[in-house]
Amino acid sequence: MYWSEHNPAESFRITDDVVDVAYAISCRCLPVDHAHALRHALQEALPWLADEESAGIHPVHGAESGNGWMRPENPDDLLYLSRRTKLTLRLPRHRLDDAGALNGRVVEIAGHRLSVGDSTVRLLSPITTIFARHVVIGAEADEQAFLAAMVKRLGDMDIHPKKALCGMEKTIATPQGGVRTRSLMLADLTVEESVRLQQCGLGPARLLGCGLFIPHKDVDEVKGAER
Repeated sequence: MYWSEHNPAESFRITDDVVDVAYAISCRCLPVDHAHALRHALQEALPWLADEESAGIHPVHGAESGNGWMRPENPDDLLYLSRRTKLTLRLPRHRLDDAGALNGRVVEIAGHRLSVGDSTVRLLSPITTIFARHVVIGAEADEQAFLAAMVKRLGDMDIHPKKALCGMEKTIATPQGGVRTRSLMLADLTVEESVRLQQCGLGPARLLGCGLFIPHKDVDEVKGAER
């Protein structure tokens, strides 16, 4: 864990330069590790995604647990989806009309049919504790080296988190080989830093769901999720 002092929050107006587009979906289940298959299917439907630097595809993520059910961890296990589950793309504003081409499409994700319904546009969050489920690991061998590298990279972006916590290493399978990642939570950012990092992302592989930050409540919840 990285920990520094707290600075007061400041007011900041959130623009719609980059937004999340959340689609209603109908899909019974997907493999836990579905990132590459999802990217492939969506790039076929929206070919411009591959060339759009600020675009990202959030992993389709079901509930962590409930009524005695625990989210499976094996990459080949199936993740059963509720009717409330969304497919979410992070997109620049000028691609919103183009993204409408996905409405009503049926795509196949690793042998599973996913029907895409209506979409809702959401502004990015002003919450100053944010979380990425996957951030690509470079040459860092352990948690402390990863955190040090991330804090330096963020500093180069003029973003200075007061607290940072990473999770265990996970690998996203692709035909070119595994992509090593860790989750990363950042806390006590300014609102401007939080929104800018959500807009810009951190590191490569955004279309595999890497480097995409979403709001999170607090450090203790992230600790519990990583046990």
